[in-house]
Amino acid sequence: MKASILTLGCKVNAYESEFVSSKLKEAGYEIGDFNDNCDVYIINTCTVTNTSDIKSRKMIRKAIHKNKDACIVAMGCFIEANHDYQEEGLDIVIGNKDKSKIVEILDQFFKNREEIRNLYQEEIEEFEDMFITTFENRTRAFVKIQDGCENFCSYCIIPYVRGKCRSKDPVKVIHEIKSLISNDYKEIVLTGIHTGNYGRDLDVDFAFLLKEIVKIKGLKRLRISSIEITELTEEILEVIKNHEVIVDHLHIPLQAGSNEVLKLMNRKYDLSYFEKKIEEIRKIRPNIAITTDIIVGHPGETEEMFEQTLKIAEKLKFAKIHVFPYSLRKNTPAATMKQVEELAKKERSHKLLNLSRKLEEDYAKAFLEKEVEVLVETTKDGVSYGHTTNFLPIKIEKQLKPNTFYKGKIKEFIYPYCIIK
Repeated sequence: MKASILTLGCKVNAYESEFVSSKLKEAGYEIGDFNDNCDVYIINTCTVTNTSDIKSRKMIRKAIHKNKDACIVAMGCFIEANHDYQEEGLDIVIGNKDKSKIVEILDQFFKNREEIRNLYQEEIEEFEDMFITTFENRTRAFVKIQDGCENFCSYCIIPYVRGKCRSKDPVKVIHEIKSLISNDYKEIVLTGIHTGNYGRDLDVDFAFLLKEIVKIKGLKRLRISSIEITELTEEILEVIKNHEVIVDHLHIPLQAGSNEVLKLMNRKYDLSYFEKKIEEIRKIRPNIAITTDIIVGHPGETEEMFEQTLKIAEKLKFAKIHVFPYSLRKNTPAATMKQVEELAKKERSHKLLNLSRKLEEDYAKAFLEKEVEVLVETTKDGVSYGHTTNFLPIKIEKQLKPNTFYKGKIKEFIYPYCIIK
């Protein structure tokens, strides 16, 4: 039988989909594209914003209409947030638990041809172990080290759909990374729902894990998918300072450039703390790219507060800003606050996106005429594409082999690429 998996949302979902794909292959399934005519369609959903919900529903319906005889599976965060979700033609519903049991669940469905709804009322408390040795069509491999979040930011539904913080055994993390390296993956990305909180349930911490990973022979690049500013401890910064295998890039969510809004968001820092920590990071890694997330139009954000966000974002010289218009999530504290008008959110998003483009260009142009090392990811029509350690998107005017390193001098910047000729 032929199955396809469509992944929406974050790197954790991407990792989990890769694991599901590997289990299906082991069971004899052929893995196809979502546009193919398949016997099984799996949609790994997302619910982080209203747009995510809309896309999740849309892709479930699209799969149902593609093949009325196929088995349609919806899993993940959208389902976890909407236990009562029904759709005629939807055969299997799984939340964020039991993804690893996909083969057994499919076997049960094809045996009885009856709808299956594996949903639980209690909070997810155990780490669902997954292990991958390949990551299809990618030169960098994600490794999920942690799940769950207990920050309870006022705007965010994720703690309610992912459960409490829980971590993967460090021995298993090391083994998984070694397996991926033996399969020629040059870059490993550590990912989780709250990555920097790793190990609190195991009496270790993220610094301990980093120290163990950087010892692994053959590891060329180690990237941290995202980390909170409050979790960049002196110990972690010391590891980053002393080990070049950790890339010159950190993604650190700011979320708002106003102390009043940060308080409304229930974030765990103020702007003074954030700025000082960024200064510390740049002292040990002067060329580092620091990217961030910012939410615009959070309930309570005034125009003046948004202007403060623009100023602080420019002052901190982020290499890129991921802009998110605030999206009301039911059952979160922010949903009960006075909402900002949609037009204001759109205007603020537009201004922040323009600033992000300017900051991206400023950061990239600082590397003109400098030699960089690129991990080549794709090649098309005699042109190769990849990223540097500090995540500059590079276009190389040569036909190169994917998953190899190439050194060259940046000669030009044409948004969004730095050009090597």
